[in-house]
Amino acid sequence: MDAALRELDGQIDLATQRLLDDARILTEADLRVPSLLPGWTRAHVLAHVGRVADAMRNLLVGVRSGQERAANASARAPEADSERDAMMSAADLVTYLADSAMALRTVGRQLPDEAWQVPVRVADLTPFPAAELLTRRLTEVELHHCDLGTGYGPANWLPAFAAMPLAEPMRAQRQDRLSYLQPEPATARTSPVRPPAPYRPGQRLPGSWIGQGAGRPT
Repeated sequence: MDAALRELDGQIDLATQRLLDDARILTEADLRVPSLLPGWTRAHVLAHVGRVADAMRNLLVGVRSGQERAANASARAPEADSERDAMMSAADLVTYLADSAMALRTVGRQLPDEAWQVPVRVADLTPFPAAELLTRRLTEVELHHCDLGTGYGPANWLPAFAAMPLAEPMRAQRQDRLSYLQPEPATARTSPVRPPAPYRPGQRLPGSWIGQGAGRPT
């Protein structure tokens, strides 16, 4: 990695650790509480973050091998995978979240410098350099940390992320999170900060960009 990518990689490490620190203290009941994303529980949000890490790792493995790979290794629809993962116990879900992040980190750090410029393909998106996956990963972690409704919000973002120039639609999605009001510390672990929509099994996570028919990164 060049210096800029190493710095970005370090920011991902820090953002991921902070997400894991919050996720580890959520109880089973906390995980089943609706998140700030309409129709999705906190467990679904965490499962999605892990699932995206797996998808990014698949793409980087393809870059490393020189053989293009799909983001989703599973033959099932991404929604089915997320639905299954969200049903994990609190301990298993946090373990999955940590393991998927570490696996992505490991593959990324093994990638030769020149490989970061190899284009990757995701669903119907225009191919983009593998290096852009790091920006997308940091965006996923920081924004979805907000979506948990546990008291983490834009004021807690890493300064580098808050000021980072982002392409659309990531820029608009970051702007959307600025509308999240933060709860008082005493209630931060139990109450979402805006009324959630009811959960509906099989509903795609808003903003999902992995898999067939997916939209853009969150």
